[in-house]
Amino acid sequence: MKTKTKFFTILSIIIFVITSIIVGRAVMSNIISKKIKEARAKPVGIVATKVNKANFFDKLETFGTVIANRTYSIRIKKSELIRLIDLNNYKYIKKGTTIAVLTSGKVIAPFDGKIGKREITPGILGGDQTIIATLDDIKILKVDIKVPENYIKILKRNLKVEATTSAFNEKFFGRIETISSRVDPTTRSILVQAKIDNKSQKLIPGMLININLIFNESQSLGVPEQALIIQSTDKFVYKIVDDKIIRTKVKIGKRNYGKVEILDGLNEGDIILAEGTNKVRTGSKIKINKFQ
Repeated sequence: MKTKTKFFTILSIIIFVITSIIVGRAVMSNIISKKIKEARAKPVGIVATKVNKANFFDKLETFGTVIANRTYSIRIKKSELIRLIDLNNYKYIKKGTTIAVLTSGKVIAPFDGKIGKREITPGILGGDQTIIATLDDIKILKVDIKVPENYIKILKRNLKVEATTSAFNEKFFGRIETISSRVDPTTRSILVQAKIDNKSQKLIPGMLININLIFNESQSLGVPEQALIIQSTDKFVYKIVDDKIIRTKVKIGKRNYGKVEILDGLNEGDIILAEGTNKVRTGSKIKINKFQ
């Protein structure tokens, strides 16, 4: 009898535990489901942007060494020197400035430029008895570029040029000035010369710069790269209509400086999700916190 009572007691405890677990799981499931529904019902704060036209282009990447627009070199014998401008400060001087006074007369700057001294090895060109002064016009710099012959069809005078260098975190702009009339049969390239705007005088002759030749420029609809969703070969963006997300298939073209060209799927003025595509899905209610 005692054994039977003990058995039923143990069985009751087991049934109670199992029932508690089942009820507990059901309650937790209801709570979680309620939380999910509340989260879905609550609008998600997002960053949006308006679809506008942007500048897109193709580019050819190359490099070159910059040279001064104009250079004036003077060799001065110390025996003839009466007075010399301070060459160690690399001063920018104006046209007409007296660079040196010699026993035979004055040396005058023929144009505005940066004055400096070119070091020479003793024994060469007069050795330590000679001073080489240089004047460089660097507000405009020239750079010779070798362009592969298969790009001849895009070459034209005033073609836009963008230049960068590891020394400065900025772009310098210029234009193609001259184009050679012949292709080099050895390198299969054509020589062109560009002029770079250097009003800041940050670039100096002899620097190696990276060059982008800009061509096939056009104005097209563009969106930020981070707004694009890629699934296999398909591309999508999240369009915002009546505070809801609609996944929209798009056809893309060029990519330039963080922008993607949209060839089809969107219209100018459409509002799309600019970033945070992993936070929403089709049908999600959203609240625009910021426009970019």
